[in-house]
Amino acid sequence: MEKLEEKDMEAALEAILFAAGEPIGVERLCLALELERDRVDQLCKRLADTYSYERRGIRLLQLGDSYQLCSAPEYASRIRRAFERRKPPQLSQPALEVLSIIAYFQPTTRAYVEQVRGVDSSYTINLLLERGLIEEAGRLSVPGRPMLFRTTAQFLRCFSLSSLEELPPLPESGEGERPGGELQETAAQPVQAERDSVGEEG
Repeated sequence: MEKLEEKDMEAALEAILFAAGEPIGVERLCLALELERDRVDQLCKRLADTYSYERRGIRLLQLGDSYQLCSAPEYASRIRRAFERRKPPQLSQPALEVLSIIAYFQPTTRAYVEQVRGVDSSYTINLLLERGLIEEAGRLSVPGRPMLFRTTAQFLRCFSLSSLEELPPLPESGEGERPGGELQETAAQPVQAERDSVGEEG
């Protein structure tokens, strides 16, 4: 395969990320571009900086060991207007509560979530699973072997996070406080316009 020039490598990287339409592992990018990991990371960073500096309508996110192109968050409302007939529902408070508990204490069980919330959370957990915001992460090695849950790459994209380390700090516990508030502001402005988001708990 013919070696690409510097500008061509950047263009090829952009083409691959655009065609993928989902997170693509850095090892696959290395294989396609015939480059070492450090070089691919450097190209991705330069491309991401270009999009941001030129105030382009797309952004390049790093999701662990993967990269993905997505729309710029500041244009989310206009994207929704273009593709949706009605405004999608925001994350409900019960969904935010469950999502926050799993995000900060993952991997964790449904029993732990329900212990923190004080109510049955089966419906909300199933809803978050359907929306791809959480996933199963094996079973706990205790009697009954309850299922463990963790957040997904979709969760990171929806909250404009590169990794879980960028989660906002947990507030100090206080009388009457409910989990979920720390994600409320971020949830209102997802990175991508989503036709389906978690609605009110039934």
